Order: sequence, then structure tokens, then C-alpha cells
Amino acid sequence: MKKYIAIFIIAVVFSACNQTTKDAAAGEDTAFAKAETQQSEYTSYGAKISKDGALEVNQAIEKYASLKEGDTAVVKFEAPINSVCSKKGCWMRLATGEEEVFVKFKDYGFFVPLDAEGEAVVEGKAYLEVVSVDELQHMAEDAGKSKEEIATITEPKREMRFMADGVLIKGK
Repeated sequence: MKKYIAIFIIAVVFSACNQTTKDAAAGEDTAFAKAETQQSEYTSYGAKISKDGALEVNQAIEKYASLKEGDTAVVKFEAPINSVCSKKGCWMRLATGEEEVFVKFKDYGFFVPLDAEGEAVVEGKAYLEVVSVDELQHMAEDAGKSKEEIATITEPKREMRFMADGVLIKGK
């Protein structure tokens, strides 16, 4: 009889603990749902990020202007998508006025839709890099450029680069 009472008490305790866990989880889900609703116009890729605190394009360009080769800066900014890798969605280029920012995704861990367009918010590391002719030609091929266009790439180019931990794309 004592065993049955002990089992009953243990079952009641576990049941009570389980209910508390469910209540806490429901609270977290509710908070998450509220955050998700606020950003429902965006689809998230990679690490979960928010639009809050994102710099405007001109502010991001100022960050790049302060960088030297080899420097990095942790930045979050919003800019229009110019193009996306047409083979896998493994990179994208963001419009920043006269130049573009070439965005790769951390650890090749996520991709964006091949047809991504509109506004994107990226969070990660900004840096400058001199890109080799071979890599420039490879990226041109990935972008669907013609052989003639690829053949015109004959010199390395200094580019604004970005390693994104997470990306939000508006309307996708």
C-alpha cells in the first residue's frame, strides 16, 4: 500500500512540474509569437535576428569608409537586394548607391531564395577584401553572366564584403 501511495505522490509531483513547464513554454511561445507578428513581413534565414537597430544604407557606408583592409566591424543594416546567386542562393549583393555589398552566409550554413528581391536586413561582420580575378569570374558565372561578360573580368577588385550571421528578407 505504501508503494502505491509513493507512486501516486511521485506522479502528482511530476504532473505538477510538467504543467509548470508547459505554462512557461506557453509564455515563451506567446512572447515569440508577438515578436514574430511584429516582423511578419520579413522571413528569417540563418541566425534569428530582428530589424531593431538596423542602420540605414548611408550609415552602413560610413562604417565601411572607416575600415581598412583586414578590419572588421559588427554591423546590422538594411538595403535593397540587387542580385542573388542563381545556382544555390549562397550569396547576394545589396545596393548601397554606386557600389554594392557582397554578402556571404556564415559557415555556408544557410541560403536565401534564388528569386529574393526587395529589402534585406543583414547582421554580421563588414569587411573590405581584394577579390581575385578567378573568384570574380566564378561569381559572374554563378550570377548567370554570359561567357563574353565573364571574359571581360581581367583585374582583381576591392569590394565591400559582409559575412552574415542572419538575414531578414521583406516579403519572402
